[in-house]
Amino acid sequence: SRTLSARVPGASVIGGDTARADSVLLAVTGLGDLAGRAPVLRSGAAPGDVVAVAGPLGHAAAGLALLSAGVRDGPLVTAHRRPAPPYDAGPQAADLGATAMIDISDGLLADLGHIADASGVLIDLSRAALGPDDQVRAAASSLSPARTDRGSPSSPELIALNWVLSGGEDHSLAATFPPGTALPPRWTVIGRVHQAPGPGVVVNSQPWALAPGWDHFA
Repeated sequence: SRTLSARVPGASVIGGDTARADSVLLAVTGLGDLAGRAPVLRSGAAPGDVVAVAGPLGHAAAGLALLSAGVRDGPLVTAHRRPAPPYDAGPQAADLGATAMIDISDGLLADLGHIADASGVLIDLSRAALGPDDQVRAAASSLSPARTDRGSPSSPELIALNWVLSGGEDHSLAATFPPGTALPPRWTVIGRVHQAPGPGVVVNSQPWALAPGWDHFA
């Protein structure tokens, strides 16, 4: 299974540590090749840039919610169990002149927050451009009675939007591009970069009231 998973991005499993412990420990070392390109960092976003995403948002979070409710199959459950990162979108974004880029593993707001902090900018997302799509909306509608406790949003629309904004684990790519960049259809513009007194990420110029995503150090 490790070899099959590694084959998708063109990686190889060549060995591992030999040790003994009372618990299972997993260690992974990733090596990459930029193929002559300059790296696209988190720190390059500039006021006026557009923010775009390639890949789904909220699918893995919806799949986890379905699994927690006892649903064991379906495309959203598969999206959680075996995400399919758009690997080729990364080099494509670099070739298009992306100024900053990150993958969405901790949540769209949380990960774009890393770009905002590193670049010293404000990222303003458009709620209308964020979806959610029909699959995520349907999952939120089916689960909404069980998702109203512990500070969760109470309406299916807000549940679905919260999955999109803070769910994470889709491993889609978010990038900023200079204004006027002609983006392929796979890239959806979801916001813009602004100069501001302090860095951050807002939705329709307002802070998002719920947690922005997974915090590894909380």
